[in-house]
Amino acid sequence: MTDLQVAVDALVDGGVIAYPTEAVFGLGCDPDNEQALQRIIDIKGRDAHKGFILIASNQMQLLPYIAPVTDKQQTQLDEHWPGPVTFVVPAANTVCNTLLTGFRSSLAVRVSSHPVVVELCTLYGGAIVSTSANRSGDESLRTSAQVLDSMGNEIDVVVNSLVGNLALPTRIFDLLSGNQLR
Repeated sequence: MTDLQVAVDALVDGGVIAYPTEAVFGLGCDPDNEQALQRIIDIKGRDAHKGFILIASNQMQLLPYIAPVTDKQQTQLDEHWPGPVTFVVPAANTVCNTLLTGFRSSLAVRVSSHPVVVELCTLYGGAIVSTSANRSGDESLRTSAQVLDSMGNEIDVVVNSLVGNLALPTRIFDLLSGNQLR
């Protein structure tokens, strides 16, 4: 496995990494680095209005990015995290990076239970971007070899480890309405 500190160093330096998540390989970067976000958009050929998911090892890492939630909403988050469930939540007023939110007032967030993600975010000391490691419209990639073959020369670090056991990408729910979005 790639030394996770090498991936963390790349994140700190504004790089783009690929790493395993619960179901597929993800592309990640520092969520506050607009140039890195733009690189991911360019690598994927992605619409900038889609926004990104933030993934973290604990809820504290998401606090700078999300608006306060009600006790009932917090209970719902606590029931699903850590785990393979993403929630769209109101973004904090301090989040001014429109590429991160996709020009919306909301943001998709998840606290992962995948051991590589947990260690990566813990070492990094914060949440990172998580979007599937594939070109827009193509199938998601599930191995480091597939990532290297498809986009290895455009990514700074590929963490060589295994994805989780999910057959499909994580479910996404709107925290305010409770509706399942994916």
